[in-house]
Amino acid sequence: MGHLRKTMVSLRIIGDDLNPDEITRLLCCIPTDCQSKGDELVGKSGRTRIAAFGSWSLKAPTRQPGNLNAQITWLMAAVTGDIEVWKSIAARYKIDLFCGLFMDQWNDGESISSASLSALGARHIQLDLDIYGATVGALEDSN
Repeated sequence: MGHLRKTMVSLRIIGDDLNPDEITRLLCCIPTDCQSKGDELVGKSGRTRIAAFGSWSLKAPTRQPGNLNAQITWLMAAVTGDIEVWKSIAARYKIDLFCGLFMDQWNDGESISSASLSALGARHIQLDLDIYGATVGALEDSN
C-alpha cells in the first residue's frame, strides 16, 4: 500500500446558535475561520451571502506526503485538553475532524494510530473522510 499524496485536516464545530468567541475562549485557541449565524460573508467571487449557521474551525498545516497522525497531534496540541470542556461543547454542537485524503495511486492508504483515535473519541470528535482518487489516467495505466 502506498502513502497518500496529500492530507488536509480541519477541526470543525458547527451549530445554529454557536458563538465563535465563546468557543475560542473555551478551547484557548484562535480559529482559522469562524462565523456566526446571520453574518454577511463575502466569497472569493465577491458575491455576498448570509451565514445560515455558526461555525468555528482550525486547519492543520497540509501534509505532503499525507500524515493524518501528525495533523491530529498538531490540532490536539493547539486546543485545550480539558475533556470536560469538550463534553460541554459536544452536548451543544456538532464536532468533526474533516479530512481530505488525496491519493496518487489507485491503492494508496493511511493508518490512524490508536492514540489519535483515542484523542478524538475522548473529545467526541467525529472523523469525516473525503477521499479523492488518483487520476483516471493513472487508473487506466494500472490495468
